[in-house]
Order: sequence, then C-alpha cells, then structure tokens
Amino acid sequence: MSSLDPYREANRDRWDETVPIHAASDFYGVDRFLAGASTLLQIDLDELGDVTAKSLLHLQCHFGLDTLSWARLGANVVGLDFAPSAVKTASEIAAQAGLTAEFVESELYASPEVLSDRLGSFDIVYVNLGALCWLPDIAGWARVCAGFLRDGGALYVRDVHPITQTLDDESSAGELRLRYPYFETAQPQHWVGGEDYADDSASLEHHDSYEWNHSLGEIVTAVIDAGMQIDFLHEQDWTVYRALPWLIETERGIWRLPQRDGQPDRRLPLMFSLRATRNATPPPPSAPPST
Repeated sequence: MSSLDPYREANRDRWDETVPIHAASDFYGVDRFLAGASTLLQIDLDELGDVTAKSLLHLQCHFGLDTLSWARLGANVVGLDFAPSAVKTASEIAAQAGLTAEFVESELYASPEVLSDRLGSFDIVYVNLGALCWLPDIAGWARVCAGFLRDGGALYVRDVHPITQTLDDESSAGELRLRYPYFETAQPQHWVGGEDYADDSASLEHHDSYEWNHSLGEIVTAVIDAGMQIDFLHEQDWTVYRALPWLIETERGIWRLPQRDGQPDRRLPLMFSLRATRNATPPPPSAPPST
C-alpha cells in the first residue's frame, strides 16, 4: 500500500494546510521550543529512557518539534511525514535551533521504499499522539515499524486510546455513549469541518478528513505478528488535550473524566503507551479466531 488513496490524499492536503497555522500557534509554541523548551512528555522520557547517541526514526512527525526535542537529548533523528510543508517547516526550525536532523517527505506505507537504505538500522521507532487514526491498515503499519528496527531495537508508541475514539462527543455532559466503530473497518469515518484544534480563529479550505480506529487488541497483535515482543502496555486515565468536550483539566495540560459524587470510579482510558522490542527471528503470524 504505497500509493495514496483518495481518503489519505484528502488528509494530506488538510495537514499540509495546517502546518503554517500550527507553527504560528500558541498550542504548539515554536517560540518556546526555540527558547529551549521540550515538547516531550515526562512519560515519554520515563518509558523510553536514555536516547543518547541512538538512532531514532519518528514516523508521522508533523513539523518536527518532538523529533527535534529528541535530538536535543542526544538522539540521531530522522523525521518522516507525508505533508510537504511539514518537512520544509521542520527543516527550517532545526536550522533555527541549531540542531542536526533529517526530515523526509513520504507517506507511511511507502517509507520502506523511500528509505530503503535505512531498513533494519534504527535503534528506536517513535510514534506519538494522534498518529494511528490516520492509517487504514494497522498490520501494515506494524510491519513498517519492524522493518526499520535493528534486531533488539525498540518501538515506542503513545497514542489516543481506541476506546476514546468510539465515544459520542455530542452526548449529554459526562454521558459515556458509544457511537463510532471500535474495531478497524475498511471504510473510514468521514469528518467535515473547517475548524482547527490548534487555533480557533483559523478557517481551513480543506474541510474533509478521514480516520480509522484500531482496537487495542488489533494494535498489539499487529506488533507481535510483525516480529516484535511486547515489553509493556500501559493505559492512562488522562490525556494532554480536551479529547471530549466534558473532560476537565485537573492540572496544567492534563485532562481527565470528571468524577461525580455517589458514583463508582469513572476513570476511562484516554491514552495508551506501548514499547516493543524487535526479535531476531520473527514469530509466525497469529491465526485469526474462527467464526
């Protein structure tokens, strides 16, 4: 799956348009980054560990602030994104910050062809928040990740929990009601709107976007089938943005489900993090359950 279908072509056009909006927004804070701030979360640092002198490939890197934050910590980084403006802007910010980094324009499933000389060479493949929902095939994604890792290299993913993607964000305040698919589907969810999450005042020309959800089981199985061993899978009852309109900010930049007096614990998994290590010998694919 190396060529863009109409769904992902529309997504690329929309993301390409958002880059200058995001780069100018307070949400992303390029000025703060250039002044020395890191865009990485403490959970990333704790769970991935020391990256000094390690080669790190950041897939779906947008315009590279997280990629460059890893470079500041000593990693040798390559960032990959399918939006031309993202790659251009990331390279410009790297130059302004005085950081060494390589940014490559490629659609994810085509990246093994674009970076064929880097297959099997990275210590770390990094994937972070808001990446997986743009991909139609989670098994294909996992094979791409495994293909770039050397034996013993690590995949680290921190992303939106798939159960969060199923909830009706138009339901009554605090009501947890399922509305969207939990498991991967052939056809994506189609969203229409010119709003942008990083800047309320922005109005996008490209209104269409398409997303696919992937269950936690599908993600884990895809990683295992691609020849990686799960080191851990953690679920967090918080996230770093207002993923649902009735989440509350319990501390700066941390959003959770509100609690209600007299009700059982209402914690909900909003993010997950996973680390896996590439095996020297991939296992045989797991068989799907019989029906």
